[in-house]
Amino acid sequence: MPSRSRRRLLAVALTAVAVASLALAPQAMADYLTPESGGGSRNAEEIDALFKWVLYVAAVVFVGVEGALLYSLLRFRQRRGRKGAVAAQIRGNTSLEIGWTVGAAVVLIVITVVTFVKLPGIKNPERSGPGGATAAGALFASVDQPGPPGGKGLTVDVNGQQYVWRFTYPNRAYSYDTMIVPTGTTVILNLRAQDVIHSWWIPKLGGKMDAVPGYTNKTWFKVTREGAYPGQCAELCGRGHAEMLARVVAVSPARYRRWVADRKRDIDQANREAAQQRRTLSPIAE
Repeated sequence: MPSRSRRRLLAVALTAVAVASLALAPQAMADYLTPESGGGSRNAEEIDALFKWVLYVAAVVFVGVEGALLYSLLRFRQRRGRKGAVAAQIRGNTSLEIGWTVGAAVVLIVITVVTFVKLPGIKNPERSGPGGATAAGALFASVDQPGPPGGKGLTVDVNGQQYVWRFTYPNRAYSYDTMIVPTGTTVILNLRAQDVIHSWWIPKLGGKMDAVPGYTNKTWFKVTREGAYPGQCAELCGRGHAEMLARVVAVSPARYRRWVADRKRDIDQANREAAQQRRTLSPIAE
């Protein structure tokens, strides 16, 4: 067998092995090309499903176009014995030109229709569970989105600053970097920034949302089971950007109520002690 043929056979074999390895290792490739999913909020699952659907359509188009290109390169390549010969020149194929124009338009229309069908599941908040925590004032889950059905939800103010996230709860308790939320509850986030633009991103709980100084952006999620969901600032915000991490910890509604009450009590106690120290030190300062 000529050396050129052996090299081609080896290349095909190596390609087949690589494809088989990827096909037989789905867990290793999970969420490698698509948004993270699994066990998070329903809107995150809808984002993942829509992304994959568009990806599959794009893959079919890519394979078709590249297949036609490779076929043309191989079918009309220059061969021995035809040195200097020019391949047949085909111009003005009206049927072909109309076909690929209409085909591309149909693909775009289908993607548009499916996207708009999927958007309500991403955009509109869902109802809190019967045992979920509630708080007054939960009106919107995005700038142009309705509130959760029944008006029940938990609002958390999220403030991004270089380089930390601060979370303020309805009873004015607050925490940094780690947000505690109850399961089965529609959690509405009011996103603000104190200095530069930051971007809130917990991959398994939904898409990115910018926190912009002077504006309030809103998003939502609803965690169905207890667990920790890591994330980070997704907007380059300065030299400490890589350290601006965030984490959402979902607990049962009963545990959340106890935690937020204890947190508020500890903060109030710390404020009273600080005020007492200021009064004690004030005469000395004078």
